[in-house]
Amino acid sequence: MAKKVIKENALVVQDAQMASLTEIQARIYMVRGVQVMLDRDLAVFYKVDTGQLNRQVKRNIGRFPEDFMFQLTKEEWKALKCQIGISNVRGGDRRALPYVFTEQGVSQLSGVLHNDLAEKISVRIIRAFVAMRRFITANAGLFQRVGALEQKQIETEKKLDVVLDKIEELSPAVSTEELFGTGCVWNAYTFISGLVRSAEKRIVLIDNFVDERTLLLLDKRAAGVECTVHTRYTKQTELDFEKHNKQCAEIKKVQLPQHIHDRYLIVDDDVWLLGASVKDMGHGLCTVIKVGFTPEAVLGLLK
Repeated sequence: MAKKVIKENALVVQDAQMASLTEIQARIYMVRGVQVMLDRDLAVFYKVDTGQLNRQVKRNIGRFPEDFMFQLTKEEWKALKCQIGISNVRGGDRRALPYVFTEQGVSQLSGVLHNDLAEKISVRIIRAFVAMRRFITANAGLFQRVGALEQKQIETEKKLDVVLDKIEELSPAVSTEELFGTGCVWNAYTFISGLVRSAEKRIVLIDNFVDERTLLLLDKRAAGVECTVHTRYTKQTELDFEKHNKQCAEIKKVQLPQHIHDRYLIVDDDVWLLGASVKDMGHGLCTVIKVGFTPEAVLGLLK
């Protein structure tokens, strides 16, 4: 009697150590239109090495036709890794492409693996396949509706792209010259702000006189855009730069070797001639015009 109780308790422990249906279902994937499981996941459930599992299968390959087991292609394996996350795939860095088993292939595994739990594990895995199939069948209508909504979203995005492209096509090109009358401070400010925001790589300002208002405007540039100011700075100006750079993206300063008459704003590879200092733009009649000189030509004359 005692031996019988011990044996029954051992079976309960063995059963508890097996994966649950939920755990198994999480490892069932759809490939080539059929539900399959990876060899490495099956090896874990059967408590054997992946190599051992595949060797036993190859010794009994007649039991595993292509609709029971097949090897993934590089494209299928790459797509599957993207779908489930490489970190969630055991042995994701193995060189050989994995094999996958259908429900029928799993039913054959219990006959080729010399494992006391193989039969029980196969039954549990097959039940997981059946549960998944029932779930998909029961929710087929829902999946169809979701698919239809996704298709509509794709079509809507395509139409939106066409509209945006048309808007961009019809939008007036950025003016290469602007004339600001006395008192047009806002117009001048927004125009220079637009130039600063348009920069993708660099901004270089050449201006004898700058202050905190200039730094504030230059902060409107996109993240990662380098900014350098060539100016005649005083101790107060140097303090403004120092305080600014402690909190905001760095704006480099370079002392001009001498006073200059014109002011320039370099945006990437374009050079703009400014009729007034940035901080005074719009207070008096001034012009902003794009010139044909290269940035290197202007910067080279500063030395």
